[in-house]
Amino acid sequence: ERFVKRRQRLVGPNGATLKAIELLTGCYMMVQGNTVSCIGPYKGLKQVRKVVLDCMNNIHPVYNIKILMIKRELMKRDDLKSESWDRFLPKFKKTNTKKKKKPIIKKKEKSHFPPEQLPRKVDLEMESGEYFLKPSGKRTKTQS
Repeated sequence: ERFVKRRQRLVGPNGATLKAIELLTGCYMMVQGNTVSCIGPYKGLKQVRKVVLDCMNNIHPVYNIKILMIKRELMKRDDLKSESWDRFLPKFKKTNTKKKKKPIIKKKEKSHFPPEQLPRKVDLEMESGEYFLKPSGKRTKTQS
């Protein structure tokens, strides 16, 4: 699926990107299925190959087209033919958006058994000994 999108990028809307590559490299180019075929001069074929490989490696062809246009203009100038063109060519930054890591939430250990029952009022009285007192003794204990 992603290679279908990349192939669409190479062709462009109404074949515009394909036409631009053809005009800049002097090669005839055809995209059909998984195949890209080119006919033209050797230098142009090298440029087309670079554009196609970059496109399949997820670099948009527009970047390469822009570089080819700048190089074509620089070739026309006699004073710059012997110099390095690096200062004129754009340097595109690769921005990889990193996905935020979700914090690892430690799950509380769940007990397979129900919680212990709370003691009843009668049980508490038995432990303290109040249960065994006579009813009159209970009143005096609670009053004091």
